[in-house]
Amino acid sequence: MAHSNAELITRFYQAFQALDAEGMVACYASDVQFSDPLFPDLQGDQARDMWRMLASRAQGFSLTFGDVWADDEKGGAQWVATYLFSQTGNTVVNRIQASFCFKDGLIVEHRDRFDLWRWARQALGGKGLLLGWLPPVQNAIRGQAARGLAAFRSR
Repeated sequence: MAHSNAELITRFYQAFQALDAEGMVACYASDVQFSDPLFPDLQGDQARDMWRMLASRAQGFSLTFGDVWADDEKGGAQWVATYLFSQTGNTVVNRIQASFCFKDGLIVEHRDRFDLWRWARQALGGKGLLLGWLPPVQNAIRGQAARGLAAFRSR
């Protein structure tokens, strides 16, 4: 029988597969902390709204996940999201390693790791291939992501 926190991770990704943002955010504690290479420091409603934004805008989306594990305090999974990047129409296949911390049966910390340059090469094409490894370009990508989330949250 799987640990209850492994079941929580599985519920999170099953909701993600269905683009059910409310099902995803129900797995989060109110003060959740989220980070990944695009959104390096989101807390609480910012993190929940990021998932709402991504789910509402997803095009050509599919998700697979596996290697789910958890104990009382920590857990992890690997997942792959495939989708169309709306700004260029390019297909992105993003391979992600997730780690989690839990408290009171909810996710309190969620960290996703992936290669931002690899993402930029797929999402942005030639420009991402040539320049996506440069810190100023990566910072510009993060800035654009932050502005997109701010615009979504202010609607």
